[in-house]
Amino acid sequence: MERIDIKGRSVEAYVAGSGPALLFLHPEDYFTQHLPWLEQLSKQFRVIAPRHPGFGQTPLPDGFRSIDDLAYHTLDLIAALNLRDVTLVGASMGGWIALETCVRSTQNIARLALLAPVGVKFGGREDRDFADLYALPVQDAIRLLFHDRDKYPPDYTELSDDAALEIARDRQSAGLFLWKPYMHSPALRKWLHRIQVPALVIAGARDGFVVHGHAAKLAEALPDGRALTIANAGHFPQIEQAAETAAAIAAFAQR
Repeated sequence: MERIDIKGRSVEAYVAGSGPALLFLHPEDYFTQHLPWLEQLSKQFRVIAPRHPGFGQTPLPDGFRSIDDLAYHTLDLIAALNLRDVTLVGASMGGWIALETCVRSTQNIARLALLAPVGVKFGGREDRDFADLYALPVQDAIRLLFHDRDKYPPDYTELSDDAALEIARDRQSAGLFLWKPYMHSPALRKWLHRIQVPALVIAGARDGFVVHGHAAKLAEALPDGRALTIANAGHFPQIEQAAETAAAIAAFAQR
């Protein structure tokens, strides 16, 4: 992990590899479980995976309250690192941030890959596009998020105090950014036409958190989008099927 200064904000980031730039915006949880997948990507890309403000060891700046703030922060990061022709990859909450970032500017972004993103609601007012994880016991939430529930979720009883504190901090910040309205922006859908770069929307076939068919609807709503389903994976195909998901993104980046 490295430290990056962005407009006076000290950001913790995983940086590895060489080649074309790939900027990964992580989901609201399970950052440590992403490291094997990021290592695979680093064999073909220069991977930059910053912790969002309020997550990990990145402080939450005063006044940061919405996904909009994180989108502008991401544009500042791209500028600070002088990135060009970036492959922007966002997962779950990170996918929402990536969409909001691209709605604002794709000047230095060549393509967009989304992994089971939240942020856009296609159902009606009373329909739930995203399960309410905050209302569920931990084991029920894990059942919705993972296909192989015995292998991939962390065993919280074996975590160190520091690791448990970091997870608690991540979840507190996720609640700040994702709660109202829950997991989406009512305004985002009407601005998707501004994302004038190729987009790949990846879903896990066994995702119980995001409503079935969401990825296909999002791909159709984007000007140049296509959807891909990864078998034997839940909400985090990049964790449960790391090699296949990395290969799909690499192939997409070479289009």
